[in-house]
Amino acid sequence: MAHTFIQSVIEGDEFYTKVQKNVPPEESSGWTIVLMDRASRFIWEMSCGKKDRSLFEKAIKTLAELVNQTEDITLLTDGERRYGKILFEICHELLQTGMRGRPRKVLKKGVTVRVKNKGSQAHKKGRKRPKYQTTCPQHPETTNHITDKETHANHVEANNAAMRRKCSAYRRKTNTYAKSETGLQRVLNVYWVVHNFLRAHFTTKEVPAVSLGVIECEITPESLFRAQYI
Repeated sequence: MAHTFIQSVIEGDEFYTKVQKNVPPEESSGWTIVLMDRASRFIWEMSCGKKDRSLFEKAIKTLAELVNQTEDITLLTDGERRYGKILFEICHELLQTGMRGRPRKVLKKGVTVRVKNKGSQAHKKGRKRPKYQTTCPQHPETTNHITDKETHANHVEANNAAMRRKCSAYRRKTNTYAKSETGLQRVLNVYWVVHNFLRAHFTTKEVPAVSLGVIECEITPESLFRAQYI
């Protein structure tokens, strides 16, 4: 997309389902990463696969494109640090201060990554992590406008809970699972179109793409089926 944005807050979260066989979660290829714009509820990325570096890289590359089109962008996640780590590898710059020594690597100006560490750490040994953290070195000219109270991924988690109700492949029952990773991604692609361009969101009462300013009015199913694929 060629649009430019002044400010954007992106929430990231992941959830999983079984694919073909009932294997442990860490071996499942049904993990799904979702990146959602907080204000408009527009879903920027919805990809499935094994929960490894390649899946996170696919999502972060979409986010990296947004970084180049947004003056002020913040990524919020619940405990998962690989988002920030990979984003830092792709979207960092060298901070030239005029002092001797190697320049320090920081995120690009206007980019912030914050994490909310969920759960109790009483059972963990050693130094405890703070509940709210900025995981990557920020550019000194970046203004962090997100408070601790606003550091959460509640909206994208609510979307994932709704996905479990709407899509049978994600329901937590004995005989509901995805037949293949390709088929699961195909379902996610259809859901992405319906969510972003066809259906008004329950909270905002607007179609996410219209709320974001990507299109002027919602797309009807009839016009969608008449559209030519190039």
